[in-house]
Amino acid sequence: MKLKFITLIITSSIAVSCSSSKSTKAIADLKSESTKLSNKDKVVALLNSFNTGDQKPISYINPKKYIQHNLAVEDGLAGFGAVMHHAPEGGFKANVIRAFQDGDYVFTHTEYDFFGPKAGFDVFRFENGLIVEHWDNLLEVQKPNPSGRTQFDGTTVITDLDKTEANKKIARGFIENVLLNHKMDQVTNYINPKKYIQHNPAVADGLEGFGVAMKYFAENGLVMEYTKLHKVLGQGNFVLTICEGKFGKGDHTAYYDLFRIENGLIVEHWDVISTIPVKSEWKNTNGKF
Repeated sequence: MKLKFITLIITSSIAVSCSSSKSTKAIADLKSESTKLSNKDKVVALLNSFNTGDQKPISYINPKKYIQHNLAVEDGLAGFGAVMHHAPEGGFKANVIRAFQDGDYVFTHTEYDFFGPKAGFDVFRFENGLIVEHWDNLLEVQKPNPSGRTQFDGTTVITDLDKTEANKKIARGFIENVLLNHKMDQVTNYINPKKYIQHNPAVADGLEGFGVAMKYFAENGLVMEYTKLHKVLGQGNFVLTICEGKFGKGDHTAYYDLFRIENGLIVEHWDVISTIPVKSEWKNTNGKF
């Protein structure tokens, strides 16, 4: 299965160097074939192909333009193929827990077996029905948090599709006012003080749990600092924010936070916090964000 998957990737990469007319026709054929699926369906199929070895979803990636923001992976379809070439026996595994679509973007919350068990958020950007750009954030799977919650459990049902933009505004307001500008007196303007379900591996439910975590950081000379908001993506009652900052001993960090919003307030939170490697270790020049 792994060999077939790699063979297809290599073949797709070689196709980029074919004549312009043949390459253009091939992309047109792929676009026509994939128009039956939503962009969200294509991403889920691509991630599920890790489990099944199905070769078809690779065709949802534009072979002539695939901008990679995972800094451990080389740019383009060839970089994707290189990662697959180093997969362990039996390949990688992916269990898509949540999937959302916001315009040309699809974002997912996935349980991976990717060089070990990991929690991950992925963001894919589409142009003309094909994937042309990818961002992600990964963290090793941790034991349940003090409230007994995992990095994956909780509600998955998408509701309130008519409130997508309003909910994105709420999440943006929380990041900008509370986390970036430190207006802690405004926390309850954004987070429900009576119902706040927490999936961060180290933090308990409720605003009390958040307070305990912040006290621990302060007492131990640790930091959790947000310095820049890069993206806000949402569908219905779920919103993903992508931020840059510092964490722990001051490491350059990417924060991916998924919020569930109910009646105008945040009631549930999942996240992946990952250190950004130093530039000398990057395998592409596209940057994390």
